[in-house]
Amino acid sequence: MRVDLFDFDLPPERIALRPIVPRDAARMLVVRPLAEKKFDDRRIHELPDVLRPGDLLIVNDTEVIRARLLGYRRRAATRAKIEVLLHKRIAPTQWLALAKGTKKLQPGEKIEFARNGATLEAEVLEKHEEGEVLLHFAVAGEKLDAAIDVLGHMPLPPYIAAKRAPDGRDASDYQSLFASRRGAVAAPTASLHFTPDLVGALRARGIEIVRVTLHVGPGTFLPVKVEETQAHQMHAEWGEIRPPAAAQINQARAEGRRIVAVGTTALRLVEQAAREDGTIAAFRGETALFVAPGYKFKAVDVLLTNFHLPRSTLFMLVAAFSGLATMKAAYRHAIDAKYRFYSYGDACLLFPGG
Repeated sequence: MRVDLFDFDLPPERIALRPIVPRDAARMLVVRPLAEKKFDDRRIHELPDVLRPGDLLIVNDTEVIRARLLGYRRRAATRAKIEVLLHKRIAPTQWLALAKGTKKLQPGEKIEFARNGATLEAEVLEKHEEGEVLLHFAVAGEKLDAAIDVLGHMPLPPYIAAKRAPDGRDASDYQSLFASRRGAVAAPTASLHFTPDLVGALRARGIEIVRVTLHVGPGTFLPVKVEETQAHQMHAEWGEIRPPAAAQINQARAEGRRIVAVGTTALRLVEQAAREDGTIAAFRGETALFVAPGYKFKAVDVLLTNFHLPRSTLFMLVAAFSGLATMKAAYRHAIDAKYRFYSYGDACLLFPGG
């Protein structure tokens, strides 16, 4: 399909720069097939009422690291500012990173990162295309993790970072209630809406929650540069569905209960691990699954997600799930009704349709 079919106009004021407080006060647009000719305006705290007892929610428990590092490249008496976004750990001392200010950066050069009196040195081992570099740090393992926590900044999405600087609030705002496994450089934003009260209400309603892990990478924000969806290549991300989680999902399916993915990351991971009959295999590895119209869903029945960028792979995914015409109509309704968009914005609960 042509990528321009997934374009739409979004007024800049609809982009949320801060989340709603409390998180479960965010709005939720319930989107059923367009033939039903109705969109249901709700709030996230009403999710237990919209779902059924027995539904199984799949959440992504990845934890966002402070992946944005600011430093200097030193060369003789001069130094140049360097900003990097860590995106994939290669070894205990090595990370792949997307870097700004790399035009003159060469392999073998050192970068010194500093913040609040703490410092960390890295050597450029390799320089790749489109600003990617391989960095070797002076410390390893847990010591490197601790240094990144001290020196790093939360990696806010570009459409927020362009409008305001990250601050102390983002350390908690851009982390989900379920975050427990380090490795993401972007939040699984549908999970940001969950609070202890909402989790308690879901469980009281007889709705189960199971955790999977997909370490979200920066590719989620990269523009689609091709003209046809078939030519787009997704960046690979590491994920895991542990055997007990796979068994819990399979039991729910066997009992005729619905599988509800909380976020596109959870959906992509589950669909990656799904067999043709819809059962889920335990999974550990990388996925570069690209979901666009024409994709046949095997395992997920309902999707909770935020509102996404035009022409993005995420909007293509929701169009594949609920139908392009339905999603364009839903987004028009959301814009007219002043829903808040993107990572810190409102949510929609999607049902399959055409």
